[in-house]
Amino acid sequence: MATTTSRSTIGLALAGGGPVGGIYEVGAMAALAEALDGLDFNEFDIYVGVSSGAFIAAAVANRLAPGSLARMLVEDDTEEVFDPEMLLRPALGEYFRRALSVPVLFWTALRQYLSDPWHLRLIEAFQGLSHAIPTGVFNNAGIDQLLRRLFSSGGRSNDFRQLDHRLFIVATDLDTGESIPFGAPGYDDIPISVAVQASAALPGLFPPVLIGERYFVDGALIKTLHASVALQEGADLVLCINPLVPFDSRLAARRTPPQGNLALAPDHLVEGGLPVVLAQTFRAIIHSRMRTGMERYRLEFKGKDVVLFEPTRDDVDMFFTNVFSYRGRRRLCEHAYQRTRSELYRRRHELRPILERHGIGLNLGVLKDHSRSLLSHKRRPDLATSAAALESSLHDLEIWLQARQR
Repeated sequence: MATTTSRSTIGLALAGGGPVGGIYEVGAMAALAEALDGLDFNEFDIYVGVSSGAFIAAAVANRLAPGSLARMLVEDDTEEVFDPEMLLRPALGEYFRRALSVPVLFWTALRQYLSDPWHLRLIEAFQGLSHAIPTGVFNNAGIDQLLRRLFSSGGRSNDFRQLDHRLFIVATDLDTGESIPFGAPGYDDIPISVAVQASAALPGLFPPVLIGERYFVDGALIKTLHASVALQEGADLVLCINPLVPFDSRLAARRTPPQGNLALAPDHLVEGGLPVVLAQTFRAIIHSRMRTGMERYRLEFKGKDVVLFEPTRDDVDMFFTNVFSYRGRRRLCEHAYQRTRSELYRRRHELRPILERHGIGLNLGVLKDHSRSLLSHKRRPDLATSAAALESSLHDLEIWLQARQR
């Protein structure tokens, strides 16, 4: 394993997951920032972001602290409020451009059919009309506009080359399927905001983003996390946050006592209709791919440490939260904060030696303070924090009993 004789190079890799994933990542980062001594989230050497993780990574690389980001995303007491509804604006320009092509496509298809009606089926002749289907339903240009404003004040920058630390925003070249790390030499001359817009352009939902003469779509199309970018850049330790995991409804149903929004989870996910089925399918595919990547990192980058944080598979709140609800966003951010605190404490024996190799301490005093809350101004325990306190106390008791028996 890695041994540290000088200051370690630290990286942060954030996966995608839409608005839900971004808010989860902010809550998780806030918990990590509090509990990891000797680590400043605005002073990482390398930041890598994909899709919604690109939005968060760009903000943190621009010296927006996790706590400030949490308030910006879910509170209304700052001037820089992110409204997820900006992602639901119709892509009217795309609709209009495609509509203009319909007459030409129609008459071309009709002439083709009439030229050989005995051998050419009607559906084959008019297949060309599919070119008029819009490439995206919604317009995500609001991401570029929001980040341009956000990075134009407070000592921030929308230029990769002017940042104090290295930032990489990964998008996929639509025509070649190649992953492009914007921020790397040769790809660092475009605005950060445009790179984030491209990285978050999920095919079918948002139109591809034109940069120069190339079209780009979601960076998660090829890889889920792209932690390898940080490792290839020399990172000794990479902290990774992946907000999307497949949901296990049977495991959630067995959980005792019920927590969160368990009543919202159907016995079978098919009861939730097409959106739930697609969400589960998407999560299963990207999570399987990410796990394969994590195993490859261990073989390809021996001597490097990669630490992953993600929700559990029975996390009902994470799977069923309506991120467009203010209450839902606020609850999810707090939920991610508390869950990550619990995970840090549960994994403390595993994580402590890894972190110490890189000069980072795990503050158990912070983790045992169950009155802590991310967004509430009044530090008082709720059901979730009380359950976490009970769980950690029982775990400590179990270890003590095992030691006594030995």
